[in-house]
Amino acid sequence: MEWDDLRYFLSVARLGSLTAASHELRVSASTVRRRLLQLEHDLEIPLFSHHQTGYLLTDDGADLLSYAESVEASVFDLELNIAGRSNSAIGQVRIATAENFANFLIIPELNEFHSKHPGIVIELSTGVGSVSLTKREADIAVRLHRPEQGNVNIRKLGVMRFGLYCSASYKPSLPGGSLEENLELCDFIVWSEDYNHLPMAQWLQRVLAGRPPALVTHSLYSQVAAARAGFGLAILPCFLGDMHPDLLRVEFEGDLVEQEIWLVIHRDLSGSLRVRVVADFLVELFAKNKARLEGRQDTVADRSP
Repeated sequence: MEWDDLRYFLSVARLGSLTAASHELRVSASTVRRRLLQLEHDLEIPLFSHHQTGYLLTDDGADLLSYAESVEASVFDLELNIAGRSNSAIGQVRIATAENFANFLIIPELNEFHSKHPGIVIELSTGVGSVSLTKREADIAVRLHRPEQGNVNIRKLGVMRFGLYCSASYKPSLPGGSLEENLELCDFIVWSEDYNHLPMAQWLQRVLAGRPPALVTHSLYSQVAAARAGFGLAILPCFLGDMHPDLLRVEFEGDLVEQEIWLVIHRDLSGSLRVRVVADFLVELFAKNKARLEGRQDTVADRSP
C-alpha cells in the first residue's frame, strides 16, 4: 500500500463522490475509480458501498479511515519539517487569500517581485472555502479574521474598511437629509443566503429588516457591476469601490463594516527562506496600500497603481 493510494481513498471518504474527489485531486473520475478498485484488490476488502447519494464507507473502510488519517498527519508533519529547513529562495509558495486582494493588490506587484526573486513561483488560491495550512493546502494565508487556534504565526497587516457606493444615475434617488436616518428608503444590492456569514451581508440584513432588496448576487464583482448599473447601494471594500470613477462613495455617518487583515504562516515554515521572502513582500505591500484599504480618498498618491 502506498501513500498515494490513501490520498485517493481519503478524498472519496470525505467528499462521498468520485467527481468531487477528482476535482480535489486534479485527475479524472475514472482515475479515482481505478485507484480505489486497485486498493480494494490489494487489501482484499470492500471499502465503499455505492448508493444513489454517493460513496459510503463499509465497516472495513471506516477502520481504514482512522489509519489513513494518522498516516496523512505524519506525512504533512514531515513535509512541513522539510520545507521549514529550506535555506534558499527557490521554489513554489502558495498564498491563500481573497480574490479582491489577489487581483487588485498582489498580482499588480508580482512582476517587480519576480524580477527580484526569479526563483520563487507564486501560486494564488482564491477559492471561497477555508484552506488548511497544516495540510499544506497553502504556505501563507491572508485572512480577514484572526486565527484563534493552530500551530501558526500571525501578524496583523492592517484594516479593510467598507463604504456605501452607487452610480451617478442612482444618486438622485437617494433620500434627502441624513442617509443613516433614511436607509429604509434606499435600494440595496445584497448577497445570497450562501454568504450570510459575511459581515457586510449581516449589516445589510439588519438594515433591510425583512424588506426585499433591489438585487441579490453571488460575488463581489457582480455587486460592483450592479452598483455601476444603477441598481442601488452596494457595500464594498473602499479600495475596490474607489477604483471605479463611475462609482460614488455616499457620505454615511453611521456604523459600517471594517475587517482586520491577518498574515498567517504555519510555524514549521517560518524558517523557510522562500516563505519569509514572500511574507515580507506581503507585509510591505499591505503597508504601502494602507490608505487605500482604509478608504482615505484624500491620499491620491497612495491610491495610484
